[in-house]
Amino acid sequence: MTCSAACLMGLLMGCLWVMPMVKTSTPADLCKPMHTLKASLNFTNRRQYMKHNFPINYTIRVHYEEVFRVSNISRLKAHVPGLQLGDLQELWLLVNQEILKKVVRVLPERHPSRRYSSNLEDLLRKVQQVFQTVRDRQHEESEPPEQIQEIWERVWDPEAAGWKWVKPKALLDNCYRTMHCLFSDCFQAPEQEDYCDVRHWRKGNKKQHPQA
Repeated sequence: MTCSAACLMGLLMGCLWVMPMVKTSTPADLCKPMHTLKASLNFTNRRQYMKHNFPINYTIRVHYEEVFRVSNISRLKAHVPGLQLGDLQELWLLVNQEILKKVVRVLPERHPSRRYSSNLEDLLRKVQQVFQTVRDRQHEESEPPEQIQEIWERVWDPEAAGWKWVKPKALLDNCYRTMHCLFSDCFQAPEQEDYCDVRHWRKGNKKQHPQA
C-alpha cells in the first residue's frame, strides 16, 4: 500500500511539473498561416535564396540568442519554471523576425534574395498578428517568465554582448525546425517521430525527411 501511494504521488508530481507546457496547444487559427510560411521555407527555397545566392561561406552577425535551435527549446523547458508554450512561440516569432530584418538589411535592392527575404518577413508579421489576435481573444496576456523577458531584451539591444557570425541558410534551417517543434499541432509528424527531438533533424534522417 505504501509503495502504491508513493508511486501515485510521484505520478502526480510529474504531471504538475509538465502541466505548464501542455495545458496550452497551438490555436487552430494559426495553422493556415503557418502552412503558408512552411511552404515558403521549403528546403529548395532555403538552399537557393540563402545559400546559392550568397558568396561561399557568407555569414551575418546576429545575437547569440538568435541562433535558436531545437536544443535551445529543450534547455528552456528544463530550466525555466512556469514556461508556457505560448511564451516559446512568441519568442520564436520575435527571434525570426529580427533575423530576417538583419538578412534584408545586408541585401542590395536588386539582390535576387531580397524579395524572398522580404516576403518571409511579411509572412512572419502576419503570423504574429494572428497569434496576438488569438491571445487577446483567449485573454492570455500574462507576463512571460523573467528568463524569457531577458532574452527579448538582449535580442532588441544593439549594444548587448554576445554576437555570432552565422550563415543565412543555417538561421532559416533553425527557423524551419523549431517551427515544427513549437507549432507541432499544425504539422503531422511521421509515426514515432518527434519534431522536438534533435535526432529527428540529424543528417541521417535527410533521405526520410528531405525538407529538414
